[in-house]
Amino acid sequence: MQDNKLSSSPQKKSPLVSFIVTYHDEPIDLLCECLDSIFALSLPAEDMEVILVDDGSKHSPLAALGEVAEQLIYVRQPNRGLSEARNMGMGMASGLWLQLIDADDRLITPVYETCLDYARYRKVDIVSFLFTRVPTDSSINYDSPRQPISGAQVLHTTNLRASACCYLFRKDILGELRFRPDIYHEDEEFTPQLLLRAEQVQMTEQKAYYYRRRDNSITTSNDLKKQLRRLNDKKSIILRLRTLSDTLPIEERVALQRRVAQLTMDYIYNIILETKSSNYLKRELKELTQLGLFPLPKKDYTMKYKWFQRLSANDFGLQALRLLLPLIKKEQ
Repeated sequence: MQDNKLSSSPQKKSPLVSFIVTYHDEPIDLLCECLDSIFALSLPAEDMEVILVDDGSKHSPLAALGEVAEQLIYVRQPNRGLSEARNMGMGMASGLWLQLIDADDRLITPVYETCLDYARYRKVDIVSFLFTRVPTDSSINYDSPRQPISGAQVLHTTNLRASACCYLFRKDILGELRFRPDIYHEDEEFTPQLLLRAEQVQMTEQKAYYYRRRDNSITTSNDLKKQLRRLNDKKSIILRLRTLSDTLPIEERVALQRRVAQLTMDYIYNIILETKSSNYLKRELKELTQLGLFPLPKKDYTMKYKWFQRLSANDFGLQALRLLLPLIKKEQ
């Protein structure tokens, strides 16, 4: 009888976390900061997998990364956008947990360590945390952690943190879920669906992710074509989530309907601020009415939602919103 040594050899242990860093021509110093914030974590090398997905940058960053490059899994693809880059990384990942990071952002290392502890020692599916725009903010919140709740309860009772980068999640809840390619605001569609797959979500108030707001980013662009595309993509996300909600059990359906209503509010808000066109607003409100999305449902979701719902329900209130919102935005 032949001895099969391969079958008896121990299988390689899966790393605890796969960090998926998406890169497209960001400054090399920012990418280095991002990677350094990951490698500074206390995770042993065998518990950490760092996947750098180069989404068609003009020049590969590897030569500028020095010895760090040897610790990466690097993959380069034609420029297909952030969604496809993240999908590539998630498909390659072998870690038990996944963490998405944009190359011009970074982890607040000591604070993120506390989030890792929840993944290590609690039976949860997702750990959520906050982002900060203060790069030196490394203060840890030592308040007693809340009890984990289901993803449906998160959607039903809280204002969703849409950024997918603010969630450390188990790979096994992902299933076939991926980011929809070639749209803006892809997180708005992905994150609610991810949460609905989670039985236990550990919500935290830890500011563990440094988000760098850049003047030439998608969300800050003043280009009219990009603005209109952003609006159209947001509307398509609202419609897709509304369609999904109709297929869900009652608790999940009610939870996702709340998110749909809040996104619809945001959509109207953005039309007023970005287009400044009464005709465009009227046309879109007419379509939303035909789709059953407007007037907004009378719910006490948040104080902001309640007031916006009341004002948007009549012509006088809409006129007030068109006058006041730009002033409020300017003061902010």
